[in-house]
Amino acid sequence: MLSLIQIFLLILSVVQFIIIAHIILSWLINFNVLSLRSPIVASIWDGLNRLVEPIYTRIRQFLPDLGGIDLAPLVALIAIYAIRIILINNIGVFV
Repeated sequence: MLSLIQIFLLILSVVQFIIIAHIILSWLINFNVLSLRSPIVASIWDGLNRLVEPIYTRIRQFLPDLGGIDLAPLVALIAIYAIRIILINNIGVFV
C-alpha cells in the first residue's frame, strides 16, 4: 500500500511541475519574452494547455468571475499541496 501512496505522490509532483511550467510560460508569452509564432513555443504551449485546461475548467466553475484575473492555477496548486499534506500525515493509516 505504501508503494501506491508513493506513486500517487509522484503523480502529484508531476502535475505540480506541469502547472508551474504553464504559469511561467504564460507569463513569458504575455510579457512578449516568447512568441507563439515560434513553432517550438507554440507546440509546448498547446501541449501544456491540453494537459491543464481540463483541471482549470472544473475549478473555474466554482470561482467567481474576477475579470482578467485567473485564480484557477493557484487553486489547483493549493489543492495539490493539501492532498500531499493529507497523504503524508495519514501515511500510517495506509501501512
